[in-house]
Amino acid sequence: MVLTPHILSGAALGANVQSPWAVAVFSIILHFLLDTLPHGDYLNKKSRLGEFWKVAVDLTLGFALVAGALTFKGITDENMLRNVALGILFSLLPDGTTFLYIWMKMKSLSPIKKFHEKLHYHPDFSPKRQFRFKNNLWDILISFTSLLILLLI
Repeated sequence: MVLTPHILSGAALGANVQSPWAVAVFSIILHFLLDTLPHGDYLNKKSRLGEFWKVAVDLTLGFALVAGALTFKGITDENMLRNVALGILFSLLPDGTTFLYIWMKMKSLSPIKKFHEKLHYHPDFSPKRQFRFKNNLWDILISFTSLLILLLI
């Protein structure tokens, strides 16, 4: 799954859960649950460092949508903003460990990476994992729903 739905869903969870500890735990669980849905990815094992501009665009879009929603709603409550930030951080953590495993050669993260990889609906390099509209309908639905939740708080 691309990063924007993880960012938005983590932010929506953080905005609606009081305990920062619960936000952290549930955001990680939510990440893994979302990855069980069929989806396309723009990076895979054959990706090169030069392709990480896609990650930058994805992160920027996700953060901009969260910031826009919170600004639009006029949210200034420090506890809610902290929990939103924690929701985003911990919803991105599983993909962060994959990055550290692959690119930084942190082999101690192998069990987490293998678990994360097994959760994906389609295997790497399957045509159904390619990044295209048809394969990313769940990403769009999750992002839209999460954004609505943020706007309705």
